[in-house]
Amino acid sequence: MAVRFLNRDVSDLCLGKPALRSIPENATVAEALMLLKRSGETHVSVWNCDHSSSFLEKAKADDDDGCHCVGKISMVDVICFLSKQENLIDSSKAFEVPISKLLPKGDSIVRHLDPNSSLLEAIDYMIEGTQNAVIPIYNYASTDSRKKSSSPRSTHHNGVEYCWLTQEDVARFLLNSIGVFSPMPTFSIESLNIIDHNIMTVGYHDPAISALDSIKLANIEQTALAVVDNDNKLIGEISASTLAYCDEDVAAAITTLSAGDLMAYIDYGGPPEDLVGLVKMRLQEKKLGVMTKLMEEEFSVSSSSSSACSCSSDDESGSSRNGSGRYSSSRRSEAITCYPGSSLAAVLIQALAHRASSVWVIDEDHNLVGAVSFKGILKVFRSIANARLKPETENLSTQ
Repeated sequence: MAVRFLNRDVSDLCLGKPALRSIPENATVAEALMLLKRSGETHVSVWNCDHSSSFLEKAKADDDDGCHCVGKISMVDVICFLSKQENLIDSSKAFEVPISKLLPKGDSIVRHLDPNSSLLEAIDYMIEGTQNAVIPIYNYASTDSRKKSSSPRSTHHNGVEYCWLTQEDVARFLLNSIGVFSPMPTFSIESLNIIDHNIMTVGYHDPAISALDSIKLANIEQTALAVVDNDNKLIGEISASTLAYCDEDVAAAITTLSAGDLMAYIDYGGPPEDLVGLVKMRLQEKKLGVMTKLMEEEFSVSSSSSSACSCSSDDESGSSRNGSGRYSSSRRSEAITCYPGSSLAAVLIQALAHRASSVWVIDEDHNLVGAVSFKGILKVFRSIANARLKPETENLSTQ
């Protein structure tokens, strides 16, 4: 039964999901920043649409429309980019850099999947490193004009709308049918061997800027950076999911504050006034008055795409931010923890309830042991299919 469940089409997970927001890869950092603020999304898709005659001729033969999602851009990407020394000195120039320069190199963390791809196939890609599967969910070409005008806020590419399918989406779908996988969900995370001991940490009093590379890696891998004391006891975390709800002025905080103070700066409700004053004072000491101005004035820019492709953003001017400039749904930087003896089901429920992509594992003395991520949890569910398929393979080999 579990194997049949894992062979369901991924389109089953896309029911009711909104069409993703998108931006062309040659758009600037300023344009991406404006779209992120206006849309209320934590990240938007980045697209490459090649409409040259030579490409379209080849694309037609391959049944390809010439538009591909090549990545995603989030507020975390912008914040980390602005935290670099050269961009702090000349932020106006940094805002004009194409967002393609911010995308991670190497294997893509975004992958296109057909709607009839199996859930098992999607899980395999996610275990390999895919964070977002791009699934087509709507075809404008097959609808009448009345239906076309029914979703003016959505973004489409050559008549097709797409949605994200994330590791969290898959984990939530599996939890809703957890009984199919009984008794495995009752086993401890320690017995299932899914505690990742190779985690990233930073000292509470260490400069936050010293952990910039770790913050960027945590964003790519959808994990978090543990903030610990001198005895390796967990104090809190700096996570991509928390930073995604912040404004670009956090780049100044990363540059000037300790890891511990940065946790307080990005926590729910906005930064304390004393920390804001401390950041401004240290920016002046570093002769970074431009960043001070950025903190005092709301950054604004007209988002007009220079791309001729159809992957442009909508013109909605609404915002889901509260008066402090942060999203009202933002999560606290308090670390979510469990124990080695915690059951898989309990940890999964904990992660989904707190919208945390990973849960820290501590011992009885509150020493940091490791972490459990959605990726590790998906490996367990995937192993069930391997276990069920193995006897069938062995039977075929003996015939």
